Parts: sequence; structure tokens; C-alpha cells
Amino acid sequence: MSKKNIAITAFALFSLFFGAGNLILPPQLGFKSGDLWWLVAFGFCLSAVLIPILGILAHAKLQGTMFDFAKKVSPTFSLIYCYIVYAISIALPSPRTASVTHEMAIQPIWNSSYLLTSIIYFALVYVFVVNRSKILDVVGKFLTPGILIVLLLIIGATIFNIDFIFGPTQFKSPFSHGVLEGYQTFDAIGAVVVGGVIIISINIKENSASYEVKKGLIRKAGWFAGLGLFLIYAGLIFTGALFHDSFDSSISRTGLLSAISTETLGNTANLGLSILVGLACFTTAVGIITGTADFIKGRFNDSPLAYQITAIVGCVLGVLMGQFNVGYIIAVAIPALMFIYPITIVLILLNVVPDTYASPKIFKWVVTATVLFSIPDFLVSIGHGDSTTAFTSWIPLREYHMGWVLPALIVFTIVNLVQHKRR
Repeated sequence: MSKKNIAITAFALFSLFFGAGNLILPPQLGFKSGDLWWLVAFGFCLSAVLIPILGILAHAKLQGTMFDFAKKVSPTFSLIYCYIVYAISIALPSPRTASVTHEMAIQPIWNSSYLLTSIIYFALVYVFVVNRSKILDVVGKFLTPGILIVLLLIIGATIFNIDFIFGPTQFKSPFSHGVLEGYQTFDAIGAVVVGGVIIISINIKENSASYEVKKGLIRKAGWFAGLGLFLIYAGLIFTGALFHDSFDSSISRTGLLSAISTETLGNTANLGLSILVGLACFTTAVGIITGTADFIKGRFNDSPLAYQITAIVGCVLGVLMGQFNVGYIIAVAIPALMFIYPITIVLILLNVVPDTYASPKIFKWVVTATVLFSIPDFLVSIGHGDSTTAFTSWIPLREYHMGWVLPALIVFTIVNLVQHKRR
């Protein structure tokens, strides 16, 4: 594979990851993190960069669909998991891209409704989805460079014009707060969803390439995309931290990014921010709906009709949910993320490690432990945490909403030791 193909694929991955949540979350994290911005950035990049890129590496190894991620647990579990993830994807992060676009790029210029923005937005998304064979070229060559240029202008203007003075942090647990905020990017879920889009797109363009060649292409592109994400996230968090005393503490995520853009880009802020939001959000919506349509098409014997119907349903859902404001969609997403995100992280990690340490039995035990120990965090997120405190207070890291981590690690270690001893 040529360097050009690696660059195009890396740009496409970056753009498919970098959507609405990725754009509006880091600045506010930095704004509230104060002098501990680096610790918050570390936590955020762990869940929003490292885990997603490991998901892409897992795709490079499997070179299949999202179904392959969980099939070692059982085919039935994998099918249920896939349907849940795709349902969440087209019902929450995809519509959120339209809502963010409206609040930041449309509403300040035109006094139009969320509904009108969503209709036009998802009509364009549908056009790109049904022309899926051109996704890599269009996204990689034209859209991503525009995103990077505007972001670098904002970050660069801040670094060279603002004094490096930080306030106190507003977080009790900066690291864990960064990790959990990284959930809201949906990037781990995005890795298993849009990774399949990349695989199919590469197969269309390079159908004669060998498994090893395609694996090398995806791995290299994944690491380059990850480096780009890390630099941009860290830069946006750092930028937000430098503006800690410039705006009201209750400012919204979208309002903060708009204000920072105005401060740094001056008269060009509205145009630059509109382009940035439109590109970042649009490419993510295209990737999510394309990945969902690919999956449903595969479940119906590669039926083009199934692909078309899924694309239409995804865009209609986008129009309906896109009418709500960003804050509401983020709040609604929390319970779903508290349950499905730990399972997704564990599946990614198990698919990355060598097969010797990830037998079907290990998949079953570790995923079962993760599901069980994710339930308390899920109950807390829907307001029923007090009723379970007496039974779950002993769980390590529960107060940080990561009570599943140590149990999953312990089960992974024990089952591996038992299996290797028997061998």
C-alpha cells in the first residue's frame, strides 16, 4: 500500500471519529480542569483515543464486521450486542451531530428551527450514505484537512496570545472525570461501528490486496489517526484551561466553543466555526448510518433494499431526535453509556490480545463479569443508586463509576491461569 493510501485512510478515520461530542467536550473539560488539565486530558484520551484506536487494530486483525467482535461469547449475544449498539448509535450520537450543527453554525446566523436544520442535514447525509463507495476519497481528501486547519488556527491563536495561567480545578477526581467524559464521544462504539465501514471501503477499492497488506494499511492509518486525535484533544483541553476566567462558569459546551472561537479568530469566527462544525459533525453522521446500513444489509443476505431502508430509517430518526438540544441528548445518553461502554471496551481489548489469552471461554467469563458489575453504575445513572448502595459499596472504584474494571481484570487473570495450568 502506498503512503497516499495510508494518508487517505488515516484522514478518513480521523474525520469519522471526530464528530459532535469530540468537538464540544474537550474545551469545557479544560475550562473546568484548571491546573490539572493534563490529568483530565490523560483520562479523556485514554477512553477517547487509545481504546478507539485499539478497536481499529482489532478490526485490522479480524477484517470482518462488528458481529465478529462478540461472536466468541456466543452468536446470539453478538447479534443482540450489535443491534443494541447500532440502535444507540443512530438514536443518540448521530442526531446529536445535527443538534450541535444547529446550535453553533445555524442558529447564530439564521433564526430557523431545529426541525428545518435536521431535515436538510440528514437529506445530505442520505446522499453520502447511498454513495458509500466514495466515502474514503471524499472524506480523506477534502473534509478532514478543513477540520484540521480551523482547529489548528484556534489552538495556535490561543497558545501564542494567552498567558499560561491556570485556575483551580473544579473536579474532585480529574482523571476519572476525564475518562467518563470520553464515553460521551462514543468513540469506542464508533471504532467497532465505523471500523467495519473502513474494512468494506478498502475491500471495494483494493479487492485484490492480501490480508496482511490490508492489515498493515489499517494499523498504520489507525495509529496516525490516533496521534492526530490526541494532539487535537490535548490542544482543545489546554485551550479551554487557558480561558478559565474569561467566561461565566455556567456557560454551555457549545457556547464555550463559540466564545473561544470568537476570541481567537475574531471576525472570521462565525465562518470558521460553521465550517468546522458542519464538517466534523456531518462526517460522523455519515459514518454511523453507513455502518448501521452495512450491518443490516449483511443480516439480510447483502440485500441492497435492506441497506436503503436502514439508511432511510437512520436519517428519519436523526430528524426526530435532532430537534432536541445538545444538553438533553447528552443527558439521555448517560444510562446507555454506563452499561454498553464497559462491554465495548472489554470486547475491544479481548480482540486485540493474542488468541492464546482470549479463548471463547475467557470471552464468556470476562464479558459476564463486566455486565454484572456495570449494572450498579447503570442504576446510579437512572437515579436508583441509593437502593443498591448497601450491596455494592464494597466494589473497588465504584465511586468513580468504574466498578467493572477490577472484576473484569481479575476474572481475565484467573481464567487464563486455570486454562494454562490445564494445558
